Amino acid sequence: MITLKQLRYLAALARHGHFGRAADACAITQPALSMQIRDLERTLGVTLVERRPGDVMLTDVGREVARRGEEVLTASHDLVDFARHCGEPLTGRLTLGIIPSLAPYLLPRILPPLQKQFPELRLELRETQTKQLVEEIKSGALDTAMLALPLGESDIDAIELFDDLFLLAVPSDDPRSQARRISPGEIDQSRLILLEDGHCLRDQALAFCASVARGPAPGSSGMTFGASSLTTVMQMVAGGYGVTLIPQIAADVEARDPRVKFLRLEEPQPGRSIGLAFRRTSPRRMDFDALAKVVKESVA
Repeated sequence: MITLKQLRYLAALARHGHFGRAADACAITQPALSMQIRDLERTLGVTLVERRPGDVMLTDVGREVARRGEEVLTASHDLVDFARHCGEPLTGRLTLGIIPSLAPYLLPRILPPLQKQFPELRLELRETQTKQLVEEIKSGALDTAMLALPLGESDIDAIELFDDLFLLAVPSDDPRSQARRISPGEIDQSRLILLEDGHCLRDQALAFCASVARGPAPGSSGMTFGASSLTTVMQMVAGGYGVTLIPQIAADVEARDPRVKFLRLEEPQPGRSIGLAFRRTSPRRMDFDALAKVVKESVA
């Protein structure tokens, strides 16, 4: 008989491609994991894993079994969630993902009211980039995540939380006045400092610059720099190395540095839509609605 434990071990092996790393991820010994995989192969009557010195590769059948097994694991996770959380909202464990360009600015606003309103909530946070968050929502590793919409995923639903407009961050000695709105054509794209590849905020900034279609492309001259956090980007701006597009929610915090100032853009102002994403099949919609309500009130 196939067990959920065996499917979890096969899923870990598919992710890590190595018996030792998969065993570590599952908190068991390598021989125990290998034995469970062999038992699963005997039960199914097929070879799931091609064993080679130093690494492992799933067979075609093994990859398909692992994919279908992930669906079974997600369904079992949802079943447990339904049983545990069919009463009061936001009680027990909730795994929440959040993108790096949002976490340090939004979490300090929402965590205190969450603790006050829902004292039985045990929140577990995961900060990483959008692509990884989406994969972890699909697999059931995360219950929900706060990120930029749209996602373009048919099996993921979302609640819109708030619109986050972009401002242009410049050194404080920039001659342009904060009293007027600047046109996109006034942005020197050759001095635009962006987050490194993989951050959705970088993609949104580049998309905006492409839509303007004026001036040199980012990185065509001057300094090119890819940072892993907005705080690092803002330090580069403060040092006079360039300018950047920054979300309003981050600007509220970064404005504390007197070496930078923020300029608003002409209408229609660029920005991003922040939402709460989750699997369409998740039974915890009541929890997500309650969480969304807290976020909207905190931001407003």
